[in-house]
Amino acid sequence: MNRSTTFTQCEHLARVRRLIAQRRIPRRFTPAVFAFYMASIMAFLMTLVITLINQGITPGFVGTVLRSYILTMPVAFICVLIVRPLVVRMVTWSIEKEEP
Repeated sequence: MNRSTTFTQCEHLARVRRLIAQRRIPRRFTPAVFAFYMASIMAFLMTLVITLINQGITPGFVGTVLRSYILTMPVAFICVLIVRPLVVRMVTWSIEKEEP
């Protein structure tokens, strides 16, 4: 690889990074973004495990998990949005304060 190719790749990478930075969600939406990611991951894992326990690995296993996930994800998202402030208060109450 010559210098010209390397320079072009670096320029392209810099352009991609700028585009990604421009498309990021504003900081004020942090609680909602946190809730979305948490709900997405937890709903998928719980759906996967519960389907596995109830049905085992069957020919339609992946489809069953995905159909169940479509239902559970919005429910989990709403639950995390509602419960998050309570959990933050409980953690604050549970953890000892730092000594000055």
